[in-house]
Amino acid sequence: MLAARNWQLVYGAGDVGLMGEVARAAQEADGRTFGVIPVHLFPREVGKRDLTTFVVTETMHERKKVMFMNADAVVVLPGGAGSLDELFEVLTWRQIGLHEKPIFLLNTEGYWAPLLALVDQIVAEGFADPSLRDLVVTVETVAELEEALVSAFA
Repeated sequence: MLAARNWQLVYGAGDVGLMGEVARAAQEADGRTFGVIPVHLFPREVGKRDLTTFVVTETMHERKKVMFMNADAVVVLPGGAGSLDELFEVLTWRQIGLHEKPIFLLNTEGYWAPLLALVDQIVAEGFADPSLRDLVVTVETVAELEEALVSAFA
């Protein structure tokens, strides 16, 4: 999808896990890839050096800034603590008006349902305005994600 639409993948430059698979698939389809990895994660995430653009940063904060500045949208796939960290940072930035980039949550097989329920609870308990939920577009499939991305930039 990324290569077919001439969209660049911007991600954490790892060669393992789900994002490593996404990067390899984009490369196999002749897509552009932009990876950013902090020096301390290079051994753990097996930095993928054969990307179109490969950036090594000193810190995690610098990594997230470089990724964000080079992305037009944020797409969060099923993941762990790092995915949550990145989601909530860009969500908070959006909530306080630091950017207007669209944020998408790929809720494959309901993976993010507990998180979405937590956000609903946060709103219900009065810790966030109901508009918080509107700042993230939740999609169930890659096809829905593609349609949502196209619509966001139409």
